[in-house]
Amino acid sequence: MQILIVRTLASVALVMGVLAEPVAAQGTTPQVKAEAPHSQSEPAFSALPGRWVRPDGGYVITIKSVDARGKLDAAYANPNPLPFSRAEAVRDGKTIRLFFELQAGGYNGSTYTLSHDPANDTLKGVYYQAVMQQKFDVYFTRIKQ
Repeated sequence: MQILIVRTLASVALVMGVLAEPVAAQGTTPQVKAEAPHSQSEPAFSALPGRWVRPDGGYVITIKSVDARGKLDAAYANPNPLPFSRAEAVRDGKTIRLFFELQAGGYNGSTYTLSHDPANDTLKGVYYQAVMQQKFDVYFTRIKQ
């Protein structure tokens, strides 16, 4: 008898949960957040496009553009051109942080984690050489046109 009651109550609870509709208080309407459309360019990242050279080896990062979400259209040269498997920028307070990952050309997951220094117009940070599993402090300066 107890099993029958438990099964009946469970069935009723299940049906009520499935059939129940969301309820709003009288006179209120559910709020829907409207998302602003994303633009093609982001003023917060306007300092990034250009060619950046690493003085200790002549390696070049070319940033063509940055979208509103921080996705970079960028390439690497060592001196041969290589694509980044991942290239992105984020705003962290007043600091712009960049992350680049290389998979091609034997780089096997090597990364650059950099910050833009607007006072000196440089990109500074760490290069992780995945094959050797070593980190190096590096910086890039803008190539003046």
